[in-house]
Amino acid sequence: MSKLDELIAELCPDGVEYIPLGEVLKNNNAPNSISKKYYKDNGDIPIIDQSQVYIAGYTDDESAVPPILPCIIFGDHTRVVKYADRKFAQGDSGTKVFIPVTEDLNTKYIYYAFCNIDIPSRGYNRHWTIAKNIKIPLPPLPVQQEIVRILDNFTELTAELTAELTARRKQYEYYRDLLLTFGDDVDWKPLEEVFEMKNGYTPSKSEPLYWENGTIPWFRMEDIRENGRILSDSIQHITPEAVKGNLFPAYSIILATSATIGEHALLTVDALANQRFTFLTRRQEYLSKLDMKFFYYYCFILDEWCKDNVTLGNFLSVDMTKLRKYKIPVPPLEEQERIVAILDRFDALCNDLTSGLPAEIEARKKQYEYYRDKLLSFKALPSKDEEAVK
Repeated sequence: MSKLDELIAELCPDGVEYIPLGEVLKNNNAPNSISKKYYKDNGDIPIIDQSQVYIAGYTDDESAVPPILPCIIFGDHTRVVKYADRKFAQGDSGTKVFIPVTEDLNTKYIYYAFCNIDIPSRGYNRHWTIAKNIKIPLPPLPVQQEIVRILDNFTELTAELTAELTARRKQYEYYRDLLLTFGDDVDWKPLEEVFEMKNGYTPSKSEPLYWENGTIPWFRMEDIRENGRILSDSIQHITPEAVKGNLFPAYSIILATSATIGEHALLTVDALANQRFTFLTRRQEYLSKLDMKFFYYYCFILDEWCKDNVTLGNFLSVDMTKLRKYKIPVPPLEEQERIVAILDRFDALCNDLTSGLPAEIEARKKQYEYYRDKLLSFKALPSKDEEAVK
């Protein structure tokens, strides 16, 4: 019998209470929050933005630090849950920050239980109104502490693998940039000479004919975030009636030139994308001169150039005049193919979810989620109402 089994047999053999989250957690928000215009690139205190629950900037403003640590952060829009045991600042007043209501509750245990519940999506709406009514099991404190110890071991193993993967990716990026550095011994061509460059667009959302039962891929930034940078299908689809002229042909690059600048993807299907992207489609004379997989890899360098060459208006956008004149290397096709073969192997080692470290990390995460669910499943004690009926 494991230590956990012994504790359960001793302390809660008949089951445990299930209590709504809203009765387990209380507010731990900072006295102040920080407006985005005061975010800094560097500082002593990371700023947590509730929209994604991630580090959005830095500050030295102690008044934006929640008063008690450790605590739990909840992204009210995104349903993301984070555990914080180090000083941070609130990025906006909508950030939900909690601590347990009593000292006989382990904050890390509540965090794991919070992560284990299923909160139905309401789109871009407040989710705490749903989450606070969802019940979690509350065993005695020693049982909570033992569950935390077991789950922490799982997360530490995953963190070690993730750190190793991060190091490999940095190594990969170094060699990628080295392989894609050329001198005057290759041809350098302006983008507008090699590619047709046209913006994507969004068909009218008020016209059902353009969207209902659509079969044509229509790409957005969400496709890159969820499915990577080489895409054969999209999350959303449109109908032929929504297309103005022709689709952009397969093996075009979409390059983010407004809003979220510094992203790109290679599309392997005829498709459209929204107006945040510029399509780069090879001109006829370069079909046999430029390998699009080679250019896909070179776009990681182009992404960084785009971030540094923007114009200010209602929102950031790449300076398109400069972009059209931006020169890319066009080495002999054999050299392009050699570089692609090397980078494909590196990429698989660092990013392929079917092999190597990414696959092992994914397997560990699934194992962790499986055991978290098992460890947080208890026989429920009868409620007070049920006891009254008896």
